[in-house]
Amino acid sequence: MLDNLLMNLSEYAYLSLFVTSFLASTVLPLGSETLVVVLIRSGFNFFAVVMVSTIGNYLGSCTTYYIGFKGRSDIIEKYFSISEKQLRKADSWFDKYGPFLLLFTWLPLVGDAITASGGMLKLDFRIFSIYVFIGKFLRYFAVSYLALNL
Repeated sequence: MLDNLLMNLSEYAYLSLFVTSFLASTVLPLGSETLVVVLIRSGFNFFAVVMVSTIGNYLGSCTTYYIGFKGRSDIIEKYFSISEKQLRKADSWFDKYGPFLLLFTWLPLVGDAITASGGMLKLDFRIFSIYVFIGKFLRYFAVSYLALNL
């Protein structure tokens, strides 16, 4: 049974990682870190795991940004479980820290609010992309590095 699980993991590992990472930054309150750790500890390519998880999580954030950009606060509150209070807090953080705040969209509880607020504030998508991608990359690099070295 364990052999079958490992064989299936090998066959669909990167696709599963991409989907999990994408969904983790959109509508589902789940984390992709566990799968990253399992893949790294199972000998999967370090760089491939980091990049697949980064790209999946970044594209999920782009989805949230787009919904915010279109002003769909009803969808954000209902499906993303981001309250109006969280959005106001993220807006005030943008006033204080500027786009640098986007480096922290990976944080639990507030990351999705930061992403949605970035869209609602109509931040330049290029700036959004640079900061969010760097933040996501650093997160997955750190998780993968720790999984490999601990």
